[in-house]
Amino acid sequence: MESLVRDECRRWRELKIQVKVLGSYSIGAGMTVSRLNQEDQLQDLHRRLKGMPSYMYLNAREQKLETIANAYLDPDKHPVGTKAQLAAIPTRGNDLEDDRLLRELRGKLEKVIEARAGRIGDYDAVLERMAKLQRLQAELEQLEETMRLAEEQQEGYGSLIRLYYVEKRTAEACAMALCISRPTFFRWKPQAARLFLRILEWQRDG
Repeated sequence: MESLVRDECRRWRELKIQVKVLGSYSIGAGMTVSRLNQEDQLQDLHRRLKGMPSYMYLNAREQKLETIANAYLDPDKHPVGTKAQLAAIPTRGNDLEDDRLLRELRGKLEKVIEARAGRIGDYDAVLERMAKLQRLQAELEQLEETMRLAEEQQEGYGSLIRLYYVEKRTAEACAMALCISRPTFFRWKPQAARLFLRILEWQRDG
């Protein structure tokens, strides 16, 4: 039983290293796989935010730019894509304030296009690395959640797993960190291992 816990915790350490290495892999244009993955998550968040009133997640300046975009973009065409949106924005507005806001809006879109036009290398390879990073992060988060739930179910058990099996501290150091006696530590250890494996099994079956 304890050998299974050791295997899972060894896997946790391996995942931490793999996520760090893969996330720092440069894909060009000054970006890493981790950064691109974060932007992908931000885009997903933005899609979900679209269902909320914009004043709840845009600051006053961003609301002004949204208003000017809605005022000058043809509502019947709804241009999709950054380049199409840029092409649809007029260079002149109805007054000086509109001119200034339109220039700012165009500048923001131009920066996005410029960044995306950077040499990102082989897109298929980049997407494959992103998918792998997401899989590794999900597996890592599952193990983290298992330790958290073990601690929640029985105080000290999740911490014992982390200290002894993940951080590989000695029994004496773990007992001291947990503020328990050495005999209590050895009584808890198999119980914590069973609980950890049971919760992990529930998660994977679910």
